Amino acid sequence: MRTLADLAHSGRRVLVRVDLNVPMTTDAHGARTITDDGRIRACIPTIDVLRAAGCRVVLVAHLGRPKGEPNPAYSLAPVAVRLSELLGVPVPLVEDITGAKAQAAVANMHDGDVILLENIRFDARETSKTAADRESLAAELAALADAFVSDGFGVVHREQASVTDVAHLLPSAPGLLVRGESEVFTRILNDPQRPLVVLLGGSKVSDKLGVIGNLLERVDALLIGGGMAFTFLAGQGFEVGDSLLESDQIPATQEFMRRAQQRGIPLILPSDVVIADDFSADAHVRTVPVGEIPPGWRGLDIGPQTVEAFQSRIDTAGTVVWNGPMGVFEMAPFAAGTEAIARAIAASSAFSVVGGGDSAAAIRLLGIPENDFDHISTGGGASLEFLEGKRLPGLTALEEGTEQ
Repeated sequence: MRTLADLAHSGRRVLVRVDLNVPMTTDAHGARTITDDGRIRACIPTIDVLRAAGCRVVLVAHLGRPKGEPNPAYSLAPVAVRLSELLGVPVPLVEDITGAKAQAAVANMHDGDVILLENIRFDARETSKTAADRESLAAELAALADAFVSDGFGVVHREQASVTDVAHLLPSAPGLLVRGESEVFTRILNDPQRPLVVLLGGSKVSDKLGVIGNLLERVDALLIGGGMAFTFLAGQGFEVGDSLLESDQIPATQEFMRRAQQRGIPLILPSDVVIADDFSADAHVRTVPVGEIPPGWRGLDIGPQTVEAFQSRIDTAGTVVWNGPMGVFEMAPFAAGTEAIARAIAASSAFSVVGGGDSAAAIRLLGIPENDFDHISTGGGASLEFLEGKRLPGLTALEEGTEQ
């Protein structure tokens, strides 16, 4: 596989697929504000390398799900402003993607310039299930550049025109972000410092069936929190009240518990939970053992005994991987579990990896320094599929490469 250094040559037009799908808020006047610029900051090192080499950098990205047509609500305009601030140079937003304006913008670039094409998902071909559609858009993108760099880890698990198809048309390489993410997750799966402790949270166990199945053969301890824990608890015969429950997944959780016991792997579930009589920040709140959730109440966070049990595993780990919050951390009464676990991982001497998505968002929302973790992934779905052992289309396309 080529490297970034192989492609970084003065005067070369480099198309860079980045992940700029950042969360935003919109005020009463329609102004949009970025609430977490983590993904924007993550792509800066690759852009810096290309600019320093004298490349002309053409950025491709998406924002949200605009359903294949232009929609001002999903414009990358605020992202272009933030990129300009972080890079210290103007980053113009080109109003079209591969049309006359894009072609003119690229033609007028100088060495070290950076431009951002408008939301790639404004073109329905980007996410089309028809290969010919994706290939036609990829050909138009390739005509704008001399080389392609894949640096959007959050999309490498997608088969899309700007992720996979264009990699077959231009000399291609991973950016620093994608290479770094791939190395970290390969290390976790193949050569972790042991004990390897994995914490999984979030709402649905169905989202993590493949991950759990793959990791049970590799981990030294598996800790389960968040809403998904209640399906496991129901599988042990506990009543879970109105807590989130996927009844159809109970047999799967029972099989996981059986396999863990057979392998002698601790699969640790909550022993106590913070419950509420309503899904709101001003609900009545109590902490109870998992066997004492009354009807009409729901579990929304792990309790202090569970935090202590999880912390004891974290403290003795050689590698800790965390994906998914322990509770509804966006509401103050149910944030304590997630915060305590995040701080325990941050303080641990283990090699610590946060699997992106809501876990990364929780760290920033709770104000925990990102430098306290060894790696915070930018791709929630991609990191999960990597841990599941799947081949990610965007990485496979780079490996197959092109002989051009």
